[in-house]
Amino acid sequence: MTGASAAELIEQARAWIAQDPDPETRDELQSLVVAAEADSAEAVDELHARFDTRLEFGTAGLRGEIAAGPNRMNRVLVAQAAAGFARYLLEHAAGVTPSVVIGFDGRKNSDVFARDTAELMAGAGVRAILLPRLLPTPVLAFAVRHLDASAGVMVTASHNPPNDNGYKVYLGGEDHGSQIVSPVDAEIAAHILDVARGSVADLPRAESYEVAPESVEQAYVAATVAVARSSVKRDTVAFAYTAMHGVGWRTARQVFSAAGFAEPIVVAEQIDPDPAFPTVAFPNPEEPGAMDLSFATARAAGADLVIANDPDADRLAVAIPDPSNPDGYRRLSGNEVGALLGWRAARLAEASAGPDEAAFGALACSVVSSPALAAVAEAYALDFEDTLTGFKWVSRAPGLIFGFEEALGYLVNPETIRDKDGISAATAFLDLAAELAANGRTVAEHLDAFAEKFGYFASDQISIRVTDLGDIARIMASLRATPPAALGTVAVSRIEDLRDGFGSLPPSDVLRILLDDGSRVMVRPSGTEPKLKIYIDASSDQGTVAQRTATAEARVAALAIAMRELTR
Repeated sequence: MTGASAAELIEQARAWIAQDPDPETRDELQSLVVAAEADSAEAVDELHARFDTRLEFGTAGLRGEIAAGPNRMNRVLVAQAAAGFARYLLEHAAGVTPSVVIGFDGRKNSDVFARDTAELMAGAGVRAILLPRLLPTPVLAFAVRHLDASAGVMVTASHNPPNDNGYKVYLGGEDHGSQIVSPVDAEIAAHILDVARGSVADLPRAESYEVAPESVEQAYVAATVAVARSSVKRDTVAFAYTAMHGVGWRTARQVFSAAGFAEPIVVAEQIDPDPAFPTVAFPNPEEPGAMDLSFATARAAGADLVIANDPDADRLAVAIPDPSNPDGYRRLSGNEVGALLGWRAARLAEASAGPDEAAFGALACSVVSSPALAAVAEAYALDFEDTLTGFKWVSRAPGLIFGFEEALGYLVNPETIRDKDGISAATAFLDLAAELAANGRTVAEHLDAFAEKFGYFASDQISIRVTDLGDIARIMASLRATPPAALGTVAVSRIEDLRDGFGSLPPSDVLRILLDDGSRVMVRPSGTEPKLKIYIDASSDQGTVAQRTATAEARVAALAIAMRELTR
């Protein structure tokens, strides 16, 4: 469709309007058509942006801004995706009726997209089971296994801007409820494109889909409560909680209560679902300012911790008191939380082994996450798995007992769920905090204990946002064509290009730069945003904790300067 004339674009837009069941997107596209017919260059440019390409269905499913056209999220695109996915499931059904469980969060149109999916799946001959209300993504991921479904669909854009929505796909059976990976995404995408050749108005629909019972959420709650393993009194840690205008609170509150934790001090302005996300510029705990209200609430109550879920509650952010910080609290990095939860998992594995038996299992994290987890695995003689970014890969690590990635994603109970889960991770962290408190220690002191035992691991991340996606490709091509011999004053020992696969890792557009002092830099395009992402890691196990900290952080700071210069 690239290079279509204005007349061709208008014709494509009219065909889209004819099949669009949503009056809002029909009307806004009709307004663009009228403006384009009146020779508005701006309207024609917007039609090019909508129709020259389409949102690509990949291993992350679909995600984009809600508006009309194939390059936006809307009911037509969702109908095409649902019908295409149904064809894939029927094709691989092996003589039985396939089933799909469908969940949705509180974003704009999430419930509409979910009902469309249920009706189209049922109309295609797939057993469709719709969750009874808006619920966190982890409940949907859990339900795929709990209901022994062939597949799952979650309508969410997680922590994206307010006007975005998305479509995540899971597979049951031998995939154990993990998100799809290649080449399944390509097979589903081919079916979607085939559906898109016709009109979604002609697709069969049925209202014979089922609504899942309330017991599904209760089963998730029970399984998540079991994550708390300590034998100490658990209500001694006071914590503030925010759902960041998302859907986490109802489910998380049940888990926290049943696990015996203290009643959370809620961030009232952010506790209920609100698709406008009025108090945050971006509903992502990693973004500057997103946790300001949480810090204010915690300060007023003198809370020991801040616990934050993102809007679909599959991510967890933790903050601890920090007198040196103007906010009074410091958000721990995903790598810090991952290291502490990984250490907890290793200790639990060791405790569950017999007196003459070695701990069993694997710790896993994505290649861009801190090497700290590998150090834990080595110390406890556990297996360690490096995976590509995304929990679709982390969750598939053989023998997994814990997995994480630095973008605030943690998998603490792989026996019941195979995706990141911000509620079960919060349960694990609160359990750890209660155990520490029972022994007169704080989370900050436990971080120092980690540095004493394993070394201090520092990390930093640089995001280069672009308006032209071609800029990312050009930077990656330049790094490959003229690889750096040194970064700052430290020589590069080798560069590992994952483009054609590396070791057990599948192909991925990632460069891993290893330096003579043991530091590491990873460079990759973002999978969900127009950004080039650079991850920097360094560590030190020499000297006191303060000395180790200073050494590692100085190395990271120098590498950050070098990478900014290199990618300008």
